[in-house]
Amino acid sequence: MIALVAGATRGTGRGIAVELGAVGATVYCTGRSTRERRSEMDRPETIEETAELVTKAGGTGIPVQVDHLEPDQVKALTERIDREQGRLDVLVNDVWGGDGLWDWNTPVWKQDLDKGLKMLRLGVHTHLITSHHALPLMIRNEGGLVVEVTDGTWDFNAPRYRENLYYDLVKMSVNRLAFTQAHELRPYGCAAVALTPGFLRSEAMLENFAVTEANWRDGARREPAFAVSETPAYTGRAVAALATDPDRMRWAGRSVDSGTLAKEYGFTDVDGSRPDVWRYLADTEGGKRVDPDDYR
Repeated sequence: MIALVAGATRGTGRGIAVELGAVGATVYCTGRSTRERRSEMDRPETIEETAELVTKAGGTGIPVQVDHLEPDQVKALTERIDREQGRLDVLVNDVWGGDGLWDWNTPVWKQDLDKGLKMLRLGVHTHLITSHHALPLMIRNEGGLVVEVTDGTWDFNAPRYRENLYYDLVKMSVNRLAFTQAHELRPYGCAAVALTPGFLRSEAMLENFAVTEANWRDGARREPAFAVSETPAYTGRAVAALATDPDRMRWAGRSVDSGTLAKEYGFTDVDGSRPDVWRYLADTEGGKRVDPDDYR
């Protein structure tokens, strides 16, 4: 299996890359942060570290520095994959980079316009550019899989305001990207799926809650929903399950969350639980009190 995880430096992208490695995939791990130079996000995680984790898990990790807003760089990447592998079986569009560009619960006319438009470029344009260049390689063979990583399923997001117009628009757009690509890829026997993690314990989120993976439950004192959080490996296992499912076309065009796929395929998070934060959030709307442990 040959996979491209666009946006594999950290968080969900890293978790997906590593779990694809665990099922033996060769994974091209792309992003902007390398050991030589950090991206504008100025975080320590690198694509080289991700690639090493992929290889350690049992696959072959290949780090490639790519800015997915630059079509020429993405074109060169897909040409390299074609030259080295001759095929592409899995494309994961996980590029984001919009952290810190929003003001929550602030009307659009009070938002910084440049930051808002940049969020759209980072969260939507990057996915379009990558699919444009990668899909011609994928459709050479039946059985390909495109995973569009978003925040919130279509059904969860549609009736709710996601606290910032630009953020709301990006995450709904990514759901729609999966739906439309599924339509266009169906004649080639390839599936496109929108997938959202739940409350993700990414590197940045752990820092935000001033906890580590060892004591993460302490974060629930600040935010009860954090008790239903999940590791990046959970979404990674969801993608691995889709990628190895010969009947994956049944998911084409759908918008699903990691918890739903965990129930379907029988995998768990690293602690053996099956977090379902989206059901938790829906059930607690209006102030209803529930036990978070019932959602693991």
